[in-house]
Amino acid sequence: MAALIIGLVLFLGAHSVRIFADSWRAQRIASMGEKPWKGAYTIVSLIGFALIVWGFGMARQHPVVIWSPPRGMNHLAALLMLFSFILLPAAYVPRNAIKAKLHHPMVLSVKVWAFAHLLANGNLADVVLFGAFLVWAVLDFRAARQRDRAGNVQYAAGTAKGTAITVVIGLVAYAVFVFWAHAFLIGVSPLGF
Repeated sequence: MAALIIGLVLFLGAHSVRIFADSWRAQRIASMGEKPWKGAYTIVSLIGFALIVWGFGMARQHPVVIWSPPRGMNHLAALLMLFSFILLPAAYVPRNAIKAKLHHPMVLSVKVWAFAHLLANGNLADVVLFGAFLVWAVLDFRAARQRDRAGNVQYAAGTAKGTAITVVIGLVAYAVFVFWAHAFLIGVSPLGF
């Protein structure tokens, strides 16, 4: 569990600099340059991510059960994950209505992902992992919206084509993950087999 917590501190800490110390971040970039900053940020993030994966895997070998979610929570989590998978590509597909309306769909995707997994999992490691990501996503979304308002950021209007491409990519990614990738990468099938 220690590796998981250290990994979360490193990974989410690196990703929280804009939330808690945006002016300090700007000063560091100005003094050391953008590429060295991005290099350090990437190294810390990768170390944190590796520790999260390793620590979570180790914690799953000796689960500490906090509660046993009712079976229906798995179905609700699966439905929420469909939305999470659609929100994720919305951050990258140009001119889609989802990004035009929600502004920060990747962070919203993380929120939905974390919340869905908290509903369907009751082990201590799950609560620590998904709870930490949910708290981070709530804070990051709030900070990003405040920066948007302060900078009067305008988002391009979405088009039907951009939105359709976003939804199709999300649906295909969801299907691949549900029917194959989740069991392959995580070792657990969301379908229960």
